[in-house]
Amino acid sequence: MGLALPLIIIVFVVVILFSSIKMIPQGEAAVIERLGRYTRTVTGGVTLLIPFIDRVRQRIDTRERVVSFPPQAVITQDNLTVAIDTVVTFQINDPARAIYGVDNYLVGVEQISVATLRDVVGGMTLEETLTSRETINRRLRGELDAATAKWGLRISRVELKAIDPPPSIQQSMEMQMKADREKRAMILTAEGKRESDIKTAEGEKQARILSAEGEKHAAILAAEAERQAMILRAEGDRAAKYLSAQGEARALQKVNAAIKSSGVTPELLAYQYLDKLPQIAQSEAATMWMIPSQLGDSLEEFAKAFANKGDDGVFRYESQSVDEDTKEMAEAENTDKWFDTSTDPELAKALAEARAVANKHVDAPDPTQKPAPTERSGELPSSPGGSSTLGLPTGNQQPDPENA
Repeated sequence: MGLALPLIIIVFVVVILFSSIKMIPQGEAAVIERLGRYTRTVTGGVTLLIPFIDRVRQRIDTRERVVSFPPQAVITQDNLTVAIDTVVTFQINDPARAIYGVDNYLVGVEQISVATLRDVVGGMTLEETLTSRETINRRLRGELDAATAKWGLRISRVELKAIDPPPSIQQSMEMQMKADREKRAMILTAEGKRESDIKTAEGEKQARILSAEGEKHAAILAAEAERQAMILRAEGDRAAKYLSAQGEARALQKVNAAIKSSGVTPELLAYQYLDKLPQIAQSEAATMWMIPSQLGDSLEEFAKAFANKGDDGVFRYESQSVDEDTKEMAEAENTDKWFDTSTDPELAKALAEARAVANKHVDAPDPTQKPAPTERSGELPSSPGGSSTLGLPTGNQQPDPENA
């Protein structure tokens, strides 16, 4: 018994010491009561208490807390029920008020947030509720901060975590959104098709303009070529007719000179006439022919008119004397050049120039530039002698009889 009493005293003292020393961690606060009455609030560190007189009423977490409340059914202005989840972020600034000012501050925050949420959402339609989250969050934070200030709480943030409309309304909204997306897709498709049609029409317009310009230039070139060809053909026909007439005149001159140089007599003419009569009779078109009965008288009158009467009383035709020019005309000419088929160098040059012009690329003319003055279309470059490039006679120039 002598040893037990000191041991009991030692244990009692140790228990008293442990009960009088309290360790408060950082981020917590302890509300101290003395004989049931609030005395002070202590934060992180070592705190000494009076045994059996002071006690720790409650430890309060002074850090910011994030509390998520379960979904709450709220009726909107258009009488639709939606479930809204809220998240509240708060911090206890005055632990004594949080303990003595309200029985349960978490329940108080939840109830005030639900009542404020129903008041705010009740004045909005469903579409406004879905699109006005920021407005609802701001009003909820203001109402909660004002209501919980006397509890020692500071509401730092309020967020709507989810807004769930009824399944039927959600399905209708999905259908509406799908219809809106399809409408926008159809509008965009129509806009794209319209733009495509406009671009295609512009391209076809430009293509038709360029095609018309090409056809225009082609028609101009074709008309110019046809005009040049007609001018050249006309020049050739004119030259051919002129040369043909000159040839016929030359032939008549040759025949006349040959007759004069040969000394033809009336007897020879009569003989030639009688010699050709059988050939006239052999013609298929001649069914009947007649010999003039006064042929001899005609020949006699011809002889008297052009012949001289001799001493024996017979009229004899004597050819007239032929001058040197007539004899020279009656002589044979060199006809080797008539059958020369070689190309005239000047004609070959003109054809080469025409081919170069035909093969030249034609560009669309600039409408802002004035065309440069050119020579008259269809005119051929003249040679120094006054003849055309093709060697055709011009204006008053007469061809050389020797080359006719």
